[in-house]
Amino acid sequence: MSVQEYKICNRCVMDNTTDVFIQFDEKGNCNHCEDYLQRIAKLTYIPQVSDEQWEQILKKVKEAGKNRKFDCIVGVSGGVDSSYTAHLCKEYGLRPLLFHMDNGWDTKISVKNVATMVDKLGFEYDCQVLDWEEFREIQLGFLKSSIVDLEMPTDIAILASIYKAAAQYGIKYIFSGGNLSSEAIMPLQMGYHVYKDMKLYKYIVRKYSKKALKSIPTVGILGEFYYKFAKNIKTVYPLNYIPYDKDKAKQFLIENYGWEDYGGKHHESKITAFWQSYAMPEKYKMDYRRTTLSAQICAGQINREEAMNELLYKPYDEKLIEEDKKYIAKKFGISIEELEQYLSNPPKTYLDFPNNKELISFVYKTYNRIFTKKRI
Repeated sequence: MSVQEYKICNRCVMDNTTDVFIQFDEKGNCNHCEDYLQRIAKLTYIPQVSDEQWEQILKKVKEAGKNRKFDCIVGVSGGVDSSYTAHLCKEYGLRPLLFHMDNGWDTKISVKNVATMVDKLGFEYDCQVLDWEEFREIQLGFLKSSIVDLEMPTDIAILASIYKAAAQYGIKYIFSGGNLSSEAIMPLQMGYHVYKDMKLYKYIVRKYSKKALKSIPTVGILGEFYYKFAKNIKTVYPLNYIPYDKDKAKQFLIENYGWEDYGGKHHESKITAFWQSYAMPEKYKMDYRRTTLSAQICAGQINREEAMNELLYKPYDEKLIEEDKKYIAKKFGISIEELEQYLSNPPKTYLDFPNNKELISFVYKTYNRIFTKKRI
């Protein structure tokens, strides 16, 4: 990246360090918040309109689940979004299967939160535990590659696992905790792992991992379309149909379920917390907080001044980071020196590896144009 003048959006807090491809208009507003306000805002909660849509979705889900043990499946991580989604199922009389994929990085608090929600809600629970030796080598390969998307193996395995479980139990609806009020702003170069790009995935595994893909579940774009069309499994994002505020939801879970706060966004996973709060801002100069705070500004949940004040502080505890490094290194089966070497290697994104971005983008755009007539 060539040296350039530092710029930050006048409306949100996205800047040209976190996103080197950011664009600003003549008013100093960036393309991310402009896209949110012009396009994404129409997909978030709209009084009466969203309420009616949600009622229609509930009818379809309950109808599809008639005479079946479950009418939907909810992936739970112990985090705010998935826990609140599970709560909504109880509130609206659904019969979900709560599902968790254990990749070996769960924190004690997240494990406790999952157990708390399962117990308090009284729903059935299923957990898939990944082969740690295989998964460790695959994720270690991503660390060695220096790509920012260390979480690609996890995200793909979660999606593959939940699709497989839904098909196994004959469930037609997946309820996801993903939401636009806190996740709508995400530059592609820092969040490419959400793409099911098996070309990039397999390339990194072949080049940097000691183990081949065997038992770890994966799903690419073809697999996703198989589940969507052949198995007729749909994904619903309930939090987009209600006036969802993450901070208020967190307080609700604490007061009503005894849920425990684990810290930052996605910090229910030890490796995710380390990567987003330390590695991304230090190595890649990408401050993950800016994406969440900018989405919350656009959603009217916080103001820009509040966000700027939060950004005055480092996203990690300097006193604890050395202990975290020791834990991460030991978990990966490498020395501290090796971990430091990988963290000091030149940063890379999906652009530095063979990928199917153009094909995947074309397929999704075509799909959305043809099939996304209304939200679900």
